Amino acid sequence: MTDSVGTLLSHINTPADLKRLELDQLPQLCAELRQFIIDELSANPGHFGASLGVVELTVALHYVYNTPEDSIVWDVGHQAYAHKILTGRRNKFATNRKLHGICGFPNPKESEYDAFIAGHASNSISAALGISVGQTLDKSAKRAVAVIGDGAMTGGLAFEGLNNASSCRNNLTIILNDNHMAIDHVVGGLSNYLVRINTSKRYNSFRSKVYKLFCKMGWLKEDESGKYTQRNNSLKAFLTNQHTLFEGLSVRYFGPVDGHDVVNLVKILRDVKDYNGPKIIHIRTKKGKGFKPAEECATEWHAPGKFDKNTGKRIVPEIKSDQPPLFQDVFGHTLLELARENEQIVGVTPAMATGCSMTYMMNEMPERTFDVGIAEGHAVTFSAGLAKEGKLPFCNIYSSFMQRAYDNVIHDVALQKLDMVICLDRAGLVGADGATHHGVFDIACFRTVPNLTLASPLNEIELRNLMFTAAQPNMGPFIIRYPRGRGFVADWHQPMRPMPVGKGYCLHDAGACAKVAVLSFGPRGNVARLALEQLDADAQNNIGLYNMVFAKPLDSELVLDVAKRYKRIVTIEEGSLAGGFGSAVLECLADAGLSVPVRRVGIPDFFVEHGSQDELYAILGMDANGLRKTFVEELSKS
Repeated sequence: MTDSVGTLLSHINTPADLKRLELDQLPQLCAELRQFIIDELSANPGHFGASLGVVELTVALHYVYNTPEDSIVWDVGHQAYAHKILTGRRNKFATNRKLHGICGFPNPKESEYDAFIAGHASNSISAALGISVGQTLDKSAKRAVAVIGDGAMTGGLAFEGLNNASSCRNNLTIILNDNHMAIDHVVGGLSNYLVRINTSKRYNSFRSKVYKLFCKMGWLKEDESGKYTQRNNSLKAFLTNQHTLFEGLSVRYFGPVDGHDVVNLVKILRDVKDYNGPKIIHIRTKKGKGFKPAEECATEWHAPGKFDKNTGKRIVPEIKSDQPPLFQDVFGHTLLELARENEQIVGVTPAMATGCSMTYMMNEMPERTFDVGIAEGHAVTFSAGLAKEGKLPFCNIYSSFMQRAYDNVIHDVALQKLDMVICLDRAGLVGADGATHHGVFDIACFRTVPNLTLASPLNEIELRNLMFTAAQPNMGPFIIRYPRGRGFVADWHQPMRPMPVGKGYCLHDAGACAKVAVLSFGPRGNVARLALEQLDADAQNNIGLYNMVFAKPLDSELVLDVAKRYKRIVTIEEGSLAGGFGSAVLECLADAGLSVPVRRVGIPDFFVEHGSQDELYAILGMDANGLRKTFVEELSKS
């Protein structure tokens, strides 16, 4: 815990404490809260810029609303650090994102003040609308607020919720936090539209008076279909010569307003809190507000790691010349190489250009790279359209985010057997971001879909070779999954060569009389090899190790050969055991009528919480020590 808790903040343990402050004390509290976040995150890294940007909004919301009875749904969840600090977790904040510490995102299991889980983006309006409708049905005085921003408004689910909000009775308040950013700058027409929106304060006052007068005279009556809202919005369009997207959907619009003026925010929230029907308050904020380096370079300071809070200098770990690169950088450099050779190759990413390193191609070939915003489903179907026109899209999406595009992959890509490459970054355990971000379900999701190829490289060289293979003509939909972090080979930039689809190979042959065969899918094979090397010679002579490369099509010939030569089989995958690679091996054996004991190592049937990758691997028995123990146990049974 930081030693620099401010005078006011030190006495705020719940929102009830916050409400005891005078309105003119709130700016000082905001300054102390912002400094607390800076102090904490300089030593214990997390999502920095977004949380600094909503300090005033967070204070205003908890000052006006009666939380936790009133529900605040944060979207995206990494905006919620100030919220956590004000709701009883200040003294625990030093454990943020650490093993057994508090989560980096809102989580109802952690606190009653966290109304809804929000690790990804664009779900707040739908969730808060459901809460609000439930409150309305119960004739409750409770209120629901959706805080959407940091790029989340580009997600399709946000518009589905917004559309539904106009067609059912509710009192939902939507806060649109417009910082013109996601992780990278927000792209697309909606972003430009939000920047241009302007609404007259004088008009809002006039409209309220007209509404009260017309209602008193019996000329207007608000009904369940929102007819009053539509007429009132038409009045605004006539008087101000403008019509906003939201009012076109019968959602009353206020703004834009200064999101860093906490006193004015409190007044506005008080004014609109009890208005009937859905309403949206459009606030303008600065990502990284109050810390100059973050204000000037929001992308770099989205999650900057450790830094010197006084100088703003980031503390970047020293990278040795012989250190393996990040898998994402190998992807980025290789994609650019392939694109230079094949003019049909294009790159597509949903707001993750920096995170997946597509920026290398984007900088050199901006006309052939497309950041479509936080819209994974659209990214896949947009790529499918490009493929129909003869282009070869490399669509890069984080594994956990791809879950939102599952139908698009089946309906728009696999069904048409289109030539496109889907690269799943951050596949497997991602570490401190926790359960909402672990990419552990993609193997089980996609290995059941016809027409798909599903592969995972052993190392960086193999990643390049798989990308090269996927770029060959008539390969159909080709999915390549690879993990977060550094790889295993420093000398990775080797000439690329094609790999036989659906074929694995032997990493360590134990001979004809060996006892245990280890079948590994993906980079955990390197750890399995290390574990094998740590055993004595007799054990090594009784264990065979195979890199399967493909979960679909599975190398059934290799699996059946192994089943006939070895007494026991161990499968290793950095994915869900239910329906994953190990299940594919079991199905292969069952179809062939072979009965061989199989022990599967992977992610059990529960959500893995946050912690460092190494800590989580150790807990799940997927590090070298855990795998070595598994090998010894299986040898003892054979």
